[in-house]
Amino acid sequence: MSQQQISLPAKLINGGIAGIVGVTCVFPIDLAKTRLQNQRRGQQVYKSMIDCLVKTVRSEGFFGMYRGAAVNLTLVTPEKAIKLAANDLFRHHLSKDGKGLTVFKEMLAGCGAGMCQVVITTPMEMLKIQLQDAGRLAAQQQKPVMMSPTKLVATNTMLSRSYNSGTVVTPPRAVSATQIAKELLHTQGIQGLYKGLGATIIRDVPFSMVYFPLFANLNRLGKPSPEESSPFYWAFLSGCAAGSTAAVAVNPCDVVKTRLQSLNKGSAEETYSGVVDCVSKIMQKEGPSAFLKGAGCRALVIAPLFGIAQVMYFVGVGEYIMDNSPLSLLSA
Repeated sequence: MSQQQISLPAKLINGGIAGIVGVTCVFPIDLAKTRLQNQRRGQQVYKSMIDCLVKTVRSEGFFGMYRGAAVNLTLVTPEKAIKLAANDLFRHHLSKDGKGLTVFKEMLAGCGAGMCQVVITTPMEMLKIQLQDAGRLAAQQQKPVMMSPTKLVATNTMLSRSYNSGTVVTPPRAVSATQIAKELLHTQGIQGLYKGLGATIIRDVPFSMVYFPLFANLNRLGKPSPEESSPFYWAFLSGCAAGSTAAVAVNPCDVVKTRLQSLNKGSAEETYSGVVDCVSKIMQKEGPSAFLKGAGCRALVIAPLFGIAQVMYFVGVGEYIMDNSPLSLLSA
């Protein structure tokens, strides 16, 4: 890595294309993951990923599976670009005299990449989760749920649901990511978009520390010789294996992040004041198994997403575009 000239614009292009292609392919599974993670014990609307997707199509139509996809597709380009390019740059600066990096330095580079990406990831996830979870809340409201007035949870006025004599009634009109963002900025300022930042860091930093070193070592096994690159299919399989492993490893952190970033609560669903409070309440009311909710879905989302990302990265789509366009002046 240290012997190569780092072309940052090319790396950004590679990350952006990979993110768009990957998200388009796996977004419905990501939607199922969010809804499954937000379910509480005794209030399950969906039994499994397949059940969630089938019910979503029946009640919301095919495009209901892509709720929140617009904001994800808009922000995934800078998010994935920053993640991959930052890891590349950190690895470049940590390597010396062309020698391979130690596992510790690979983890350090991954840590730096994870810290950089949360600038984009946190608001992206914040907005996406509100849109993804709306269908689950609407489905839950179709079942009469009697509850005492003291258990009604006050939420943001734009996002709150109406209650009448303790019975949940019709869902509100749909809102867009732009409306949610404007309301958060108006009522809470920029920190409103960064709710759950701590949980996002706790998830993304360990993820990157596991993913990047694991991918680098798996991908190294597929090289015909130290001087040659591994075949693209090996890069894809290495990305899938490393991505799914890292995703399952940090799934408890993802559950906590999802719960903290969900502004809109269903009937009798508790609120959380922070990471520690969230972990404590989940342990008390749902048990340790709750931290593995959506783990399978998350593995299925991350595996192809990062597999595609690494193929784009190693094939060099960004380098080709830069070399054959006027933008090549930027990388000079």
